[in-house]
Amino acid sequence: MQKTQRLNRFKQLWPFYVLAAPGIIYFLVFHYVPMSGLVLAFKDYSPFKGIVDSPWVGLTNFRDFFSTSDFVILLKNTLIISFLNLGVYFPFTVLLAIMLNEIRMLTFKRFSQTIVYLPHFLSWVVIYGITISFFGPSGVINHYLEQWFGGGANFLVSNEWFRPLVILQSIWKDAGWGTIIFLAALAGINPELYEAAKVDGANRLQNIWNITLPGIKSTIVVLLLLRLGSSLDSNFMQIFLMSNGLNLDVSNVFDLFVYHIGLEQFNYSFAITVGMFKSIVSLILVVSANYAARLLGEEGIF
Repeated sequence: MQKTQRLNRFKQLWPFYVLAAPGIIYFLVFHYVPMSGLVLAFKDYSPFKGIVDSPWVGLTNFRDFFSTSDFVILLKNTLIISFLNLGVYFPFTVLLAIMLNEIRMLTFKRFSQTIVYLPHFLSWVVIYGITISFFGPSGVINHYLEQWFGGGANFLVSNEWFRPLVILQSIWKDAGWGTIIFLAALAGINPELYEAAKVDGANRLQNIWNITLPGIKSTIVVLLLLRLGSSLDSNFMQIFLMSNGLNLDVSNVFDLFVYHIGLEQFNYSFAITVGMFKSIVSLILVVSANYAARLLGEEGIF
């Protein structure tokens, strides 16, 4: 009986399964099948011997990684950039979505949305070129600093300016794109709530605090949990372009370390060990944050 019901249900929903098939195949091929390569973290992998014949080393790679002098620096730099993204970039996307939602002129609203979406489609190489044009030694900012104060600043090779520039780049490039889901959630808020608040004499700030933010609270929690899952993943291309020998003390993160160890020094096992450590920590963060969200009355993501 159950088999017949499942067959009938499949006949009814087969178009949806066909539509979902490319996405499912993509995740299987590019996300789940490569997980078999995690076994290399427990081997001394050699391309000449292959995965099967490479000798087992157990937890040696993990011990070497945790005992290296770079581990604390890598962890510190990665966490600082991640928490700056969570504490500055993420709230800015929420604020920007609310600001766009408050625009009453439909034409100007659409124009504004288009303007803030456009930087998302630029590559990080172009963004880096724009950064050099503004913050480079002969850039616009230094030009005016020399005129007004008699001297410029070494923004691109400074440890103090690396993180602010990285966050500024992220906000300018992706904050507009990050508002899309929030704007969709804002569109689902009942307009009658605002009308009732207006009758009660509430101003715009009171509407935002008492209606808008509670209306998108669940969306904020879900997106925050998803972002925690990639908290140890820095934007490699952005960091790679912005890093140099003079700011390596603050720019050397896990992703950059994996690139140097894995692709430049061909130490694949050690690079996979670092990636596996990142994945385990990210999983722990997501599960813990999801549990905390459920304790606070939110649905979470699972």
